[in-house]
Amino acid sequence: MKAIITVIGKDTVGILAKVSDACAHAGVNIVEVTQSVLQDMFAMIMLVDISKANIGFEQLKDSLAKVGEDTSTKIHIMHEDIFNSMHKI
Repeated sequence: MKAIITVIGKDTVGILAKVSDACAHAGVNIVEVTQSVLQDMFAMIMLVDISKANIGFEQLKDSLAKVGEDTSTKIHIMHEDIFNSMHKI
């Protein structure tokens, strides 16, 4: 099962590293990443594989929220199925 993680906020050193570290500690594999810095704003989208996660989805969501607080960013995660359903025509 896959999920989409989005990160938006003011660019600071270490955002990608901290999100990646949270994923690694949770046993979540990062499949694909795209990121941009637009002036001083950071934007990132990650496709992650959560099938072998060692914590539940809600715990992962809480862990990423804590990283968001620490980095002054807004981090959102959603199951790939929900993402796909939202974007079907």
